[in-house]
Amino acid sequence: MKYLVLEDEPLIAMDLQFALEDAGYEAVTASNNAQALSIIGDGGIAGAILDVSLGPNETCYETADRLQDAGIPFLLHTGDLNRIGEHLREMNAPVLEKPRPADDVVGALLGMEEQRKAG
Repeated sequence: MKYLVLEDEPLIAMDLQFALEDAGYEAVTASNNAQALSIIGDGGIAGAILDVSLGPNETCYETADRLQDAGIPFLLHTGDLNRIGEHLREMNAPVLEKPRPADDVVGALLGMEEQRKAG
């Protein structure tokens, strides 16, 4: 299975990528919506971890909308809960606050996939 990591901080993206790979999955990273949407368009994405704030004037909302439309589970991994909290509630996705160990974030995403399969 292949998972998308949308994260503009290279070290966090790498940490999440390695945690997914250590768990036995393929991980692809993107640092902006254009890259993420291209990856989603290529197909085969089983789930995603999305950083909400992607730098000046860019959020993950465009990617989140595409994932929702495709029925692909995702979670939000953000340190901006106070600044953009209202928008987070509108997305109806699990939110994990930064900082958090990559293994915890990956475990939460994989748990979502297991629940989806069982449900």
